[in-house]
Amino acid sequence: MYERMAEPYRIKMVEKIRLIPKEERERKIAEVGYNQFGLKAEDIFIDLLTDSGTGAMSDYQWAGIMLGDESYAGSRNFYNLQETVEDIIGYKYFVPTHQGRGAENVLFPILIKEGQYVLGNMHFDTTKAHIELKGGRAVNLIIDDAFETQKEHPFKGNFDIDKLVHFIEDKGPEKCAFILITVTCNSAGGQPVSMENIKKVKKVADKYGIRVFFDAARFAENAYFIKKREKGYENKSIKEIAREMFEYGDGLTMSAKKDGIVNIGGMIAIKDDEELFEKVRQSIIPIEGFPTYGGLSGRDMEALSRGLREVVEESYLQARIGQVEYLAKLLDEAGVPVQKPTGGHAVFVDAKKMLPHIPYHQFPAQSLCVELYKEAGVRGVEIGSFLLGRDPDTGEQLESPLELLRLTIPRRVYTNNHMDVVAEALINISKRKDQLKGYEFEYEPKVLRHFIARLKPIE
Repeated sequence: MYERMAEPYRIKMVEKIRLIPKEERERKIAEVGYNQFGLKAEDIFIDLLTDSGTGAMSDYQWAGIMLGDESYAGSRNFYNLQETVEDIIGYKYFVPTHQGRGAENVLFPILIKEGQYVLGNMHFDTTKAHIELKGGRAVNLIIDDAFETQKEHPFKGNFDIDKLVHFIEDKGPEKCAFILITVTCNSAGGQPVSMENIKKVKKVADKYGIRVFFDAARFAENAYFIKKREKGYENKSIKEIAREMFEYGDGLTMSAKKDGIVNIGGMIAIKDDEELFEKVRQSIIPIEGFPTYGGLSGRDMEALSRGLREVVEESYLQARIGQVEYLAKLLDEAGVPVQKPTGGHAVFVDAKKMLPHIPYHQFPAQSLCVELYKEAGVRGVEIGSFLLGRDPDTGEQLESPLELLRLTIPRRVYTNNHMDVVAEALINISKRKDQLKGYEFEYEPKVLRHFIARLKPIE
């Protein structure tokens, strides 16, 4: 349990939001094919779609924006960011990208050969898509406890080491492009990975000659959980824990729109492999831009440099993760099933348990997502079979082991009063949950379908 505390900041500016009438909400969600991504932001009351780029920047970050050096090459903001990355992450080589997908798009073709596997704890949707678009196959090797939402386990993002070893020995090390440790593990419910598990993964990787990379979008939140839940780290700083985590990797990709607390930005960082870094530098120019800006303006790089220093402050993390836990506690006490223990960036409602009458191929979590918008103007997102998609070989709909409604809380944006509204809405829905229906496709894109698909209710 986390000790409740006041937010370690004061509010200096606000943005007006409004709740449109229910009849209008029902009409608007139908018009966009029951896909919350199609809604206009102005028609959302509380937006919990994602924590990616939706956080509120500090006065320190906004002040940095005024110091933006927009030189095409050699911007001083790049060197400020480079210094910050080396200080907090500890890696020698670094290039900025416009976001995490840009980083994956540059790095993955260098690392993956046609038909190779990328071994992860649990890959997120866009990462899986980038792996497959580059000719690889994404393999999830997370512990089984991650799929039991009501079971308490402090590190549900952990790799199953036995599964990892068995897969490598079965397929052969040469068929494994690299191991990707996602911290925290978004698809499993924002669940952290322990330092002990990271060390074990690195030991296996070294034995078989396989490189280890991090998907480091929420590295500071993962470090905070290690501090609070893993013996021997209670007296270490977040920065010290993060530095140790990254010691066990060869490099990372990062969507800095999460723990960078910025609206746009990402990076590739390489520990000490100069040859790999040179390949990255050459590849980034035609895809993202010159290596000292990589798709970002100088002012964006300065905001990111400052955000990375703020995110490792323990008081910030205590308040941020405490708010996530606050919402989870309200739902759990009312009997709404959520992934336990609470993860770092979102509350994940177990739609499979809440709506057992809706089969996976009719997308129970999407049904809950639609109903939440109708009920209270709250936009969440489905993390389940709708997101998972089809088998790339057979075209069959894959069944996700988890059917989750993700309530993703932006950083430093909403108060606990907003969380009360979200909880009340879901509690109201739970009282009539048997009335909810599943959905089927009206239009289905081939890649990352959940972003632009259109659905219709099954009558």
